[in-house]
Amino acid sequence: MIRTRLCTSADGYVTRPDGWPAQLADPDWSPDAYGFVEFQAGCDAVLMGRTTFEPALGAPDWPWADLDVFVLGSHRPEGTPERVVVDGDPARLAEQMRGREVHLVGGPKTVEAFRALGALDELRLILMPLLLGGGLQLTPAVSTDARLTFRRAEPLPTGAVELVYACG
Repeated sequence: MIRTRLCTSADGYVTRPDGWPAQLADPDWSPDAYGFVEFQAGCDAVLMGRTTFEPALGAPDWPWADLDVFVLGSHRPEGTPERVVVDGDPARLAEQMRGREVHLVGGPKTVEAFRALGALDELRLILMPLLLGGGLQLTPAVSTDARLTFRRAEPLPTGAVELVYACG
């Protein structure tokens, strides 16, 4: 199962105007408070695009020490750990991840690549109580004909609300 969990501002942006993820606009941002640590604990792999992956290469601590890592990209960035799978074909990556619980940690283009294949099972949006006024939106990269089925809404202790949708 491939699931994504994205933060979005109340005005619909998944990134700040500078390109960094929307959640980093919250001065009290914490992966624990927003449930990311718990969510990822239920996964055995992560999937991301190259743009999301490359900044992690310079992190002091590898964020996915206990998880298999898959990257959608046309080339293997310098410094990529040997066990990381890099492939430019989303269908081949989806096949390699079959049977795993996968957290898609990526931007709109990566989300759409796997949604368009029918490989994205769940879209989770964390609606944050902030306005960004600009940045990158989930659409237009994700097709507006995406069929989403509402599953549930869960308030978070931060004042955000997590909206969970099944895809397809």
